[in-house]
Amino acid sequence: MRDVRLGEYERLDDLMKSGRHIIQNTQEFCFSLDAVLLAHFLSLKSRQKVLELGTGTGVIPLIIADEVARIDAVELNPIMAELASRNVWMNELEDKIFVQEGDYRSIRDLYKPESFDVVLANPPYRPVGEGQVNKLTGVARARHEFTATLRDVVKAARFALRFGGHFGMVHLPERLGEIIVTFHEHQMEIKRLQMVQPKTGKAPNMMILEAVVGASPGGLKVLPPLIVHKEDGSYTDEILQIYGM
Repeated sequence: MRDVRLGEYERLDDLMKSGRHIIQNTQEFCFSLDAVLLAHFLSLKSRQKVLELGTGTGVIPLIIADEVARIDAVELNPIMAELASRNVWMNELEDKIFVQEGDYRSIRDLYKPESFDVVLANPPYRPVGEGQVNKLTGVARARHEFTATLRDVVKAARFALRFGGHFGMVHLPERLGEIIVTFHEHQMEIKRLQMVQPKTGKAPNMMILEAVVGASPGGLKVLPPLIVHKEDGSYTDEILQIYGM
């Protein structure tokens, strides 16, 4: 790992993965459990080319870099795109991860059609007007559909994916019906789904899913729910294993 100088509002976190670290800006959106779960959800292969839509700090590419051939990552926010590029450089992964500042709603201007095996996305969860919008602009953009809707991210994923390619996404359980319809409209069908519960007995507040381009409807595999916390508030063994602890 290369030495870096941290700027104002920046901190250095240990990813607990291959000795890698990540710089985060506390005035922008810092990655959380949802990104980590998504990075571990799909079974990746060494020859695959992966695209992440909305990479933020670049945490998902840093986690999966050892498992695939190449990762491209696009990010609209120039502050976050620059930060993601610095994280790639700091971890000496310039030959594996390629960050591009850009708007995936205009993905035709960024990448060739059907040129990726896997697309990953941790998109904005809530339509504008729902929930309490955080006063921090970067956080608000990350959580609400200011710049990209569900349809935008699914459309971009379909453009980038080859026939038979896989799309992994983390989202809110209450939008599952809308997600299924939108995927179907873009030639994708969900094949794996896992709900994430904050504690045993609590309703899920997150879900991770995997869809396949050109797959036939049906055959959905619903995995047992993933429980995040024990009753005392500590992480469950499953979460600790994902974090590599």
